[in-house]
Amino acid sequence: MMDAKTTIASGKAVLGIEFGSTRIKAVLVDEEHNPIAQGSHEWENQFEGGYWTYSLEAIWNGLQECYADLRDDVHKHYNVEIESLAAIGISAMMHGYMAFDAAERLLAPFRTWRNTNTGAAARELSELFNFNMPLRWSLSHLYQCILDGEPHVKDVDFFTTLAGYIHWRLTGRKVLGIGDASGMMPIDADTKDFDEKRIAAFDELVAPKEYPWKLRDILPKVLLAGEPAGVLTEEGARRLDTSGHLKPGVPFCPPEGDAGTGMVATNAVKVRTGNVSAGTSSFSMIVLEKDLQKPHEMIDIVTTPDGAPVAMVHCNNCTSDLNAWVGLFKEYQQLLGIPVDMNEVFSKLYNNALKGDPDCGGLVAFNYFSGEPVTGLAEGRPLFVRNALDKFSLANFMRSHLYASVGVLKLGNDVLFQEEHVKVDRITGHGGLFKTAGVGQRILAAAINSPISVMETAGEGGAWGIALLASYVVNNDTALPLAEWLEQKVFAGNTGVEIAPDPADVEGFNQWIENYKACIPVEEAAVKFKA
Repeated sequence: MMDAKTTIASGKAVLGIEFGSTRIKAVLVDEEHNPIAQGSHEWENQFEGGYWTYSLEAIWNGLQECYADLRDDVHKHYNVEIESLAAIGISAMMHGYMAFDAAERLLAPFRTWRNTNTGAAARELSELFNFNMPLRWSLSHLYQCILDGEPHVKDVDFFTTLAGYIHWRLTGRKVLGIGDASGMMPIDADTKDFDEKRIAAFDELVAPKEYPWKLRDILPKVLLAGEPAGVLTEEGARRLDTSGHLKPGVPFCPPEGDAGTGMVATNAVKVRTGNVSAGTSSFSMIVLEKDLQKPHEMIDIVTTPDGAPVAMVHCNNCTSDLNAWVGLFKEYQQLLGIPVDMNEVFSKLYNNALKGDPDCGGLVAFNYFSGEPVTGLAEGRPLFVRNALDKFSLANFMRSHLYASVGVLKLGNDVLFQEEHVKVDRITGHGGLFKTAGVGQRILAAAINSPISVMETAGEGGAWGIALLASYVVNNDTALPLAEWLEQKVFAGNTGVEIAPDPADVEGFNQWIENYKACIPVEEAAVKFKA
């Protein structure tokens, strides 16, 4: 095989770009699917006009800065320019709402998955469809705009997700990978497309409004993994690479959501496999072998990038509050004049947490930076709860915040495993919670009472996952199904390092979660209090 420099110079490298909540990341991979260069750009959402959003300027500046950082990395390590690529893939945070008129103008600020103002719409649509419609899904946002009488709705010509929007601007194609599409509205498992019966039901529901559009007309086209999804246009090349070196004509895979790329990056697209992504938000994805018995408000039914049904438990909050407390200890260390190594700070605090009581000594934490639909909170307040008799130690304090990072995830997965009796052979973890070796794994294993694996490659995250999906479009000569292609061509039997649940940890987490549920009224009271 070619070395990395030759791969890049000959246009054989594949590019994956993913827009996460706090970081945009680009990964360049070789023909063996190994990462050979990376770029990134830090960004943050803004709370404006009552909504969590990112501006169009932030989106394009972020993309261009991320790609420029990738070019710098290539120059530094290989002294070569990126002139062409074998394929490109775009991924981003799922769900949300980006609506455009016929002149391709954004009609309302981008509303991200984090917004929880869509309760009325989600309830009505869930009843109409006999299907759990989460608050963050794109159709919930559109229908809430209708319920609120927002004047822009009559002018909607197209609406999509963040990944779908970026892909459209780079290729001219209004398409979406089925995994990301399944976060807009329900998918028909047989046709592997948006559910026509539910589209018709929605059109009938809003017919009295006499809008000039029908739902099908304003949705993107659904594509499966492996299907070509357009090529980089001249305008798209200029948008991506402001230096002007990248040539148009590069093939694209269907744009996907971060849930789908997480499944790919952890080799979890087979039936009875699953993965847990734990970062700013967290979610678990279990590929189902049969339909659930009934809809559950805590469980979303989405799909793998090749259309298999998946039970998803999505939590709006995960490590943000945990990171904030670690930042406080960093400040204390700086106050003492001690040099700070954040990897060491995380490692010391996390590993010390394992010395705490399995039930955290009675301490309870809520990590709700934003609302948490799984527990019925439209808004959030980070909160730490204890009484005078609890065992207040640093180990228990940190352990309670580690538990909190996956506490809501446990509630949803308890429904899956205990009520629906879903079976799973392997669950793989990835994301920031697992960077400190062994700690996040052990905590998650206790939470859901299941062995948890972590792979070294999972640290590459969704950008690597979407790069793999892009490679699947152009490097699948034998037409293997996605699961087999990943198993044979990418992972070659690597299942990572597994940690089994410790019975004492499981019992302790179960005690802690009962305290947690008993304290939810305290969190509700904190939300009601307006300082």
